[in-house]
Amino acid sequence: MKEVKLYLNNAGFCLAKESHAIKGGSNTDIKFSALYGLIYHEQQGWILFDTGYTKRFYKATKYFPNKIYALLTKVSIESNQEVKEQIRNFNLNCSDIKHVIISHFHADHIGGLKDFENATFYCGRKAFIQAKNINRYFGFTKGVLKSLIPDDIEKRLTFIEDIGKPLHDDIFNFKYDLFNDSSIFCYDLPGHAEGQIGIELKTKKKKYFLIADACWSDKAYKNLILPNPIVRLFFSSWNDYKATLKKIHLYYVNYPDVRIVPTHCTVTTKAIIPKSFDLNVL
Repeated sequence: MKEVKLYLNNAGFCLAKESHAIKGGSNTDIKFSALYGLIYHEQQGWILFDTGYTKRFYKATKYFPNKIYALLTKVSIESNQEVKEQIRNFNLNCSDIKHVIISHFHADHIGGLKDFENATFYCGRKAFIQAKNINRYFGFTKGVLKSLIPDDIEKRLTFIEDIGKPLHDDIFNFKYDLFNDSSIFCYDLPGHAEGQIGIELKTKKKKYFLIADACWSDKAYKNLILPNPIVRLFFSSWNDYKATLKKIHLYYVNYPDVRIVPTHCTVTTKAIIPKSFDLNVL
């Protein structure tokens, strides 16, 4: 694979019961941090994988029925934690971000989309169709807050499926080469959310597989442990979720040297989020 540079950090968090995230977990609240990835590509420039929360979440959930979303998730985000502020530590402005890869349209993954007015967006077709067509008043039941989506998104959007011919993959059946240079591969990871995708990339030191919310902990994909069945109410497809988890488990078994990164797994992210703003750590 063509090497890129990668920096990972969190932009806010919400709280959820550990017992919801993984069957058999405790009944205590744990942090579900909103991970994002800043990627530097020598030819394509600066890229984001997801954008975490922003304070727009509070405005979007100020009134019912969307307020139910806020009451259930207990989101915490400060201005200096937003991605647009964090990237200033790399001497970057929002206009410097040329590409944003959207894993799926839940609020903790697209909260900052409106900040990046010069970026091209990439996502799965099914993900956008759901976000576009879902009822504005009941979108929160599927994690979608439509006010967080830029008004001009369709003019700037490229569907992963339209990038090129799918490449064969032994485990996932197919993948997409985002820039047709073997630097970032996009994988279909349905189940948790409609049209969810993850990305595989390689730095000078290691290969990473950012799997978004395909599962919520390393225990889940290592030991094939499902979350509490109650979360099925919010998932796009329980059967797809289980099928995706099995594929990630197989990927883990076959490629033990690749670092698999679920967005909300604190055990995983705590070990790899740099203590300083440095693109050369990972």
